Amino acid sequence: METAEYTVPDMSCSHCEAAVRQEVSALVGVTDVVVDLESKRVEVTGQDLDDAAIRLAIEEAGYEAS
Repeated sequence: METAEYTVPDMSCSHCEAAVRQEVSALVGVTDVVVDLESKRVEVTGQDLDDAAIRLAIEEAGYEAS
């Protein structure tokens, strides 16, 4: 298992959290997604994580990851 962390500064509500979680969770290899609105952080856990695919999934949810 590996973990990747992203900062998503534009997340501000439970809808943001749900949208990001839904898009990232759908990726192959992802087993868990933890979104912390207070710190604007997204932690992704899984196997063979693809950084570009995770960033694209966050963009598909309407946000930008750094």
